[in-house]
Amino acid sequence: MMTAPKGRIFALITNEIAIAWIGLYCLAVVMGYGRFLFTATLPDIMIQLSLSTAIAGWLASINYIGYFIGALVAMFVPQRLTWQMLMLWTLVSVVTTVMLVVPEMSLNLWYVIRLLAGIASGVAMILSSSLVIQSFSNERRSVLSALHYAGIGVGISLSAVLTWWLLVLGYHFNTIWLVAGISSLPLIWLLYGIRPFHTDINASIEKVVVNSALHTTHLSVRQTYINFKRSLYEAVAGHTKAIVLLLASYVLAGFGYITSATFLPVMAAQRLTTQSYAGLLIWLLVGIFAMLSNPLWGALARRIGETKTLMGLTLLHALGMLLPLWFKCAFGLYANAIILGLTFVGMVSMTLNIIKNINPSYSNLLIGLATLAYALGQFIGPLVTVALAGQDDNFNAVLLVAAVGLLTGLVLIVLFSRQRNSYF
Repeated sequence: MMTAPKGRIFALITNEIAIAWIGLYCLAVVMGYGRFLFTATLPDIMIQLSLSTAIAGWLASINYIGYFIGALVAMFVPQRLTWQMLMLWTLVSVVTTVMLVVPEMSLNLWYVIRLLAGIASGVAMILSSSLVIQSFSNERRSVLSALHYAGIGVGISLSAVLTWWLLVLGYHFNTIWLVAGISSLPLIWLLYGIRPFHTDINASIEKVVVNSALHTTHLSVRQTYINFKRSLYEAVAGHTKAIVLLLASYVLAGFGYITSATFLPVMAAQRLTTQSYAGLLIWLLVGIFAMLSNPLWGALARRIGETKTLMGLTLLHALGMLLPLWFKCAFGLYANAIILGLTFVGMVSMTLNIIKNINPSYSNLLIGLATLAYALGQFIGPLVTVALAGQDDNFNAVLLVAAVGLLTGLVLIVLFSRQRNSYF
């Protein structure tokens, strides 16, 4: 049993391992379903709704715009409201998942739902990590954090298995999304179980504070903006060039990973026409290796350092993008999937650990900035993919551009390392 720090006492569930599993479940829902189930079901969605690659790309990008907005929103959430906002946006994630079962929805409604799902993913990703990881003791934080972040890979794997299973049974994407939403409902109850103790004790007090503050809302908003500017200046002071280099590389990392992460099952359906459900098997491999990546790269980082590990991951990721160009057969796509799973979660965790350690006093702000940078790359990725794929949906040029982007990001990380060594 854990001894929670002041302000972080959990009323019902206090076991660290249980909280880590709840965190895993949360990421599996808001990321695995809220974001990546779209990838698993995309070939069926395109067939059932007669969608072009261009529209599919826009549906993907609108979700990443939402993720960008969600990351921005999470940066302004007061610490005392972390749990409440996590509950709200997790519920939004579940509702938007279930809503895709509605038949014959207009395309505009699809855009709205995917936008809200993206916002929910961005907010819940950051706030769940903040709430869950801060509840771990220092001795177990590294191991239990890896378990928490494994939720991304678990969610990807579940999205592939669920889609595969229901398609084999003769169902389509709408039923798949409904089952995903229903299987997400227990999460709401579990998150309620890790509510902070002060949520119950001070509920009436907080109501009084909120009511008394209504007439000064405009001052509070202005003060929040002023405080944010001051915090941003203090966070980057003396480290501006290094932070800019790392953020720029992270934009390219987001761009590179999303190129194959969104359209990998579609590419498989195009090339491997004789293999039933090859796209879903490939997507399942992404999830499985994503689950394995954090412990693997975490161990390596402890030996050679996080920056060098990030360099190696970026180079490996770029290589993975080139394999489908060199090998037109199944090997190229399966190898791409394995490398994608192995690298992208590791690149996320390494980058976030590096940037928060630049100025630990402002770690939440710096992590928020990094998340915004990654989301920007993810927004650009599908749009570039659609533009380069053209009318015949040829993804070769897209993979090449993604590889070049990742290699450029590698150069930026090398420059960041040199810049960082100059003042550390």
